[in-house]
Amino acid sequence: MTVAAPHRTLDRVFAVSIVLKGLDGAFELIGGFALLFISAATLRDWLGDVVSFLLVGHESSPVFHWAIHLGDSWGAKTTLFAAAYLLLHGIIKVVLVWALLRQQLWAYPWMLAALGVFIALQCYDLIVRFSWWMLALTLFDVFIVILTAREWQLHRARHAASAGDVGAGA
Repeated sequence: MTVAAPHRTLDRVFAVSIVLKGLDGAFELIGGFALLFISAATLRDWLGDVVSFLLVGHESSPVFHWAIHLGDSWGAKTTLFAAAYLLLHGIIKVVLVWALLRQQLWAYPWMLAALGVFIALQCYDLIVRFSWWMLALTLFDVFIVILTAREWQLHRARHAASAGDVGAGA
């Protein structure tokens, strides 16, 4: 019983982590679709409104000026790129999470590969412009890679054992 308890806990942690990754993918899909229908000017206006609301009385802060500069540099091509990026990420995550939750064996290596690519891109982004959020996301993805590799190994072992049981019974 003591051997099974850590396995059950890790299985639950894996399931919760995968669901969080799926929710992240769903939000990316929503954001990607929204960007397809919202103009760059509207996005700039919204960003300005949000920054002004959050930083009331801090119009001289570097964060305020950075956000305003970001909004001013946002154009139609940037919006389209961001929409495509979010849609691609979202589709990959949602499909793979759905397959993992259904315990589809093919999804494990694909999830590992996709997360490997995401982690490599995020590491590049961390080198170019460090962000605590990006670091947290990257560490979370590394954690999911470890859990996914563990789950894949367990499922392959169960599959091999059940295939051996079928062959032994014949």
